[in-house]
Amino acid sequence: MKAVVVPDWMPFDHLTLHEVEVPEPGQGEVLIRIRASGVSFATSLVVQGKYQRKPPLPFVPGTEVAGEISAVGEGVSRFRIGDRVCAVLDWGGMAEQAVACAVNVYPLPASLDYPQAIAFTHSYATSAAALTWPHLLNVQAGQTLLVHGAAGGVGLAAVEIGKLLGARVIATAGSDDKLGLVSAHGADHVINYRQDDFRAAVLSLTDGHGVDAVYDPVGGDVFMQSLRCMAPEARIMPVGFAGGEIPQIPANLLLVKNLTVCGLNLGLYFGWSPQDLRHVYEARMRSLMDTLFGWFEAGKIRPVIGSTWPLERFQDAMAEVLARRSLGRVALVMD
Repeated sequence: MKAVVVPDWMPFDHLTLHEVEVPEPGQGEVLIRIRASGVSFATSLVVQGKYQRKPPLPFVPGTEVAGEISAVGEGVSRFRIGDRVCAVLDWGGMAEQAVACAVNVYPLPASLDYPQAIAFTHSYATSAAALTWPHLLNVQAGQTLLVHGAAGGVGLAAVEIGKLLGARVIATAGSDDKLGLVSAHGADHVINYRQDDFRAAVLSLTDGHGVDAVYDPVGGDVFMQSLRCMAPEARIMPVGFAGGEIPQIPANLLLVKNLTVCGLNLGLYFGWSPQDLRHVYEARMRSLMDTLFGWFEAGKIRPVIGSTWPLERFQDAMAEVLARRSLGRVALVMD
């Protein structure tokens, strides 16, 4: 089968496509014939050895896939050959087939196509957990939510889910096309952060009070300025650092306004930690995914796949992600 292979730590654009053996599922695993695979900023860090998690070399990158079960390992009773699923992988997604732990595999609704499905296990699951779990942003009806990078995968999901929860959503993005997409998906107010001072705009929109929650996949100065347009007792979550800079949080600002910073590494719940806890959190994650699929079938969320690329053009797909040109998610498709 064809697969992108990482022989050593290197920039993503140095990787090449190879012919490799089809893996075999072991105890508690399934083999998935991949129809679509997600392309993300985090993957570009993983292949350089710059992510907090380092797969053993050599490996195939990619952690989110959708397709059909093509083989079932011992001890797996939940799935059968031919089932349509999406899955979170430890690695292996940028290939024609991959092995997944059955605990991290989810059956797809019949109405959900494969490219759209790759948005659920990371983008929508991250945003839903961030906005609804009590120990995180815990957004309530009537509160004001600020979403940065709102036209990206996690950002657009956060806009939709924020509106579902009854929040007033203020969203930032860097172009008119992106702002149009975000508005179409429910944002109450949109701000072009390249043209306007979003901090001033947010304070103006909230009559100087500030927002109750901030969802930030950008980091850097965006995070720092967000601290200065938050209401007392507000919460802020760094979801990632697409801007390239990890902010150093000034504790005095947290103290003065009683602010809360909460982090979310969704990989913890999928086994991406020194202690493999995926079985401990399986029920929680299945419940979250069931909720998301229910919202999709009810027409309450609309995943956007901005572009799809054949596996052979995986470099072009990642270039679009890294240039932040994409609207919604970018997917590789294997057909």
